Amino acid sequence: MATPSVLPDTCAWIDFFRGRQTPLATAVEQALLNGSVVTCGVVLYELLQGIKGAKEENTILDAFQSVPVLELTAGLWIEAGRLAARLRSKGTNLPLSDILIATLAGKHHVTVLTVDQHFSAVPALSVTAG
Repeated sequence: MATPSVLPDTCAWIDFFRGRQTPLATAVEQALLNGSVVTCGVVLYELLQGIKGAKEENTILDAFQSVPVLELTAGLWIEAGRLAARLRSKGTNLPLSDILIATLAGKHHVTVLTVDQHFSAVPALSVTAG
C-alpha cells in the first residue's frame, strides 16, 4: 500500500531547513525519505522569497529536485475563489496562499502538514501537525 502524500506548509519546511527538532521537521524528513512529500508553487515562492543568499537558495532548490509539484489550473483557481467565499461567509478569512494550498491538497487528497490552526476551518481537509 502506498504511503499517503503530505504537502508540508512553509512553516514545516522552515523547521526542516533550520534543523529544528520539531514534529514538523521530523515529519518532513520522514516524508522525504519515504517519497510521500509533494509541494506547490506557493510554498516554493514563500521559501525562496525569504532566503538570505545563494547557499540557502541552492539548499532549497536541491531539496525540491525530486519533489512533485502540484499545479494550479484555471479550474482550481475557481475552486479556490469559491472556498475563500464560503469561508468568509462563515467569518473565516484565510490568506490567499493558504487558500491555494488547501485547494490543491483537497483536490489531490493529500494531508497538509502545518501548525497553522486556520487550516482546520477548511471542510474535509486533512491536516496534521506532525
